Amino acid sequence: MTRSQPGVATPAPAGVRDEDLAFERAFERLEVPGDAFHHEDHVRLGWICLRQAPLAEAAVRFIGLLKAYATHQGAPEKYHDTITWAYLLLIHDRLTAMPEEHDWKEFAEANPDLLEYRPSILPRYYREGTLNSDRARAGFVMPDAWPDECSTLGAHSP
Repeated sequence: MTRSQPGVATPAPAGVRDEDLAFERAFERLEVPGDAFHHEDHVRLGWICLRQAPLAEAAVRFIGLLKAYATHQGAPEKYHDTITWAYLLLIHDRLTAMPEEHDWKEFAEANPDLLEYRPSILPRYYREGTLNSDRARAGFVMPDAWPDECSTLGAHSP
């Protein structure tokens, strides 16, 4: 599941189609217009990166691609570290629970909550003030909102 070295052709990981790789290459070359790159495309790009490399390597690639794209679009301030990491970790968790051979369409169909933009999945994990903070934009912040069934974790009986 590692990325190929420059100049060395390796087969795409199971489930990654030619159109996925073409999308990734176009994004890397900064050829995707700003008005054509939407939330679902962010998730797809994260999925593509994670299908080609282990989490740490995929994260470095995904973050680098997003930062370069935001800068190219004249809006480097749009990059948000906590949102990026939160989605990448959610995508990683979901894809590891799927059959190895799954493709993007199957992933998207199995995970519609990751593709919803407004409202997004993140309020399940983060308070609004946290995600809107400069701290969260600049660096990853741990989730601070939990589903009701998790609210008693760590609680002690009298």
